[in-house]
Amino acid sequence: MHIAVVGLSHRTAPVEIRERLSIPEQTMEASLQQLRADDQVLEASILSTCNRLEIYTLLRHPEQGIEAVSAFLSQVSGLAVGELSPHLFTYHHEEAIAHLLRVAAGLDSLVLGEGQILSQVKKMVRLGQEYRSVGPILNRLLNQAVSTGKRVRTETNLGTGAVSISSAAVELAQLKIGQARGLDELVPLDQEQVAVVGAGRMARLLLQHLQSKGCRGVVLLNRTVARAEALATDFPQLPVQCRPISDLDHCLSTCSLVFTSTAAEEPIISAQRLGPLNRRSSLMLIDIGVPRNISADAATLPGVDSFDVDDLQEVVARNQEARREMASEAEGLLREEAQLFLEWWDGLEAVPLVNRLRTQLEEIREQELQKALSRMGPDLSARERKVVEALSKGIINKILHTPVTRLRAPQPRAQRHQAMKVLQDLFELQEQHTEP
Repeated sequence: MHIAVVGLSHRTAPVEIRERLSIPEQTMEASLQQLRADDQVLEASILSTCNRLEIYTLLRHPEQGIEAVSAFLSQVSGLAVGELSPHLFTYHHEEAIAHLLRVAAGLDSLVLGEGQILSQVKKMVRLGQEYRSVGPILNRLLNQAVSTGKRVRTETNLGTGAVSISSAAVELAQLKIGQARGLDELVPLDQEQVAVVGAGRMARLLLQHLQSKGCRGVVLLNRTVARAEALATDFPQLPVQCRPISDLDHCLSTCSLVFTSTAAEEPIISAQRLGPLNRRSSLMLIDIGVPRNISADAATLPGVDSFDVDDLQEVVARNQEARREMASEAEGLLREEAQLFLEWWDGLEAVPLVNRLRTQLEEIREQELQKALSRMGPDLSARERKVVEALSKGIINKILHTPVTRLRAPQPRAQRHQAMKVLQDLFELQEQHTEP
């Protein structure tokens, strides 16, 4: 068995590639079933966010398994494997484990130390369990990643003041508006007419940061107005007008700054939509949705500036250096957690040998038990038979306890191999090979 991860992220692929590999929750079950249908994929779990798609697997054979996962990604994206492969990364075993722990800790995020990724890893674990695509190996690894992410945030300073994609988007607006005024600094948003399209978690964070940056009011549009109104109640100090998505054209005509973060799989704003509108002289669009909510051609119109998640790098670079020092605190914890999992994994190596020993002792126990019961004659009661059988099972369990515990305990691999060899020779526990 072999642990591997195949995927892409903001580090390896532009947004136009990432959006073709975004897997929404409503299709996650079918995607996991499709992966597991290949006999090379023993266990699988998918992490799909705006900045990454990663498939964690337990494979029967590394090469054939990676080919199966690559073929799945090709089918999902509609891109040939040759077109897709330059954007993919593949990590095996120790590297795959280390990568997952870095992701859960926020060390591989666009915004170093961001907290939202941990909840997304938790969601990956929940869906893998719910759809029965993970088994004992990935289940342990993924849960350890979650606990590691929590540990990093409680035992280091990395989570202190951590920013999110949403806060970076607001800072990008401040920076670009400042640059338009000839200033190289973040300016308040008190002069902007602002709209937010969507009412999910990202929209909540947008409202939170817009409020802290001096915004005087927001138009919040959503397909379900009641959901927008429920979100608005959490921001009593920020005037929020809740409108249906059908009012989008009106907002695009009257607002100067529009953020989009919806689950739409096709763009909802395009040059074709913007062209006929009687817009004000300038309009800034900031899209943090993947797949994108705003088509690339929107920026070709005069007076329209359009940005997507890949444009956040400019803002992130301004405060990344200070956070790198905090990240170094977390690296030692990640090495500890990775070693714990690898020691547990190494202990699994002894399981087939232990099972053969248990089977052999169980056969001996059963044979000797039947001999003893036959000598005792028919007068032995059912209760007495159960007592004798429980006694024989208890003796076997006591004999097995120490060698099993010692074999599974953390120890150097050479030492475990030596102990396994001794046990195998003493009890003649040669693995049985059957003809194909």
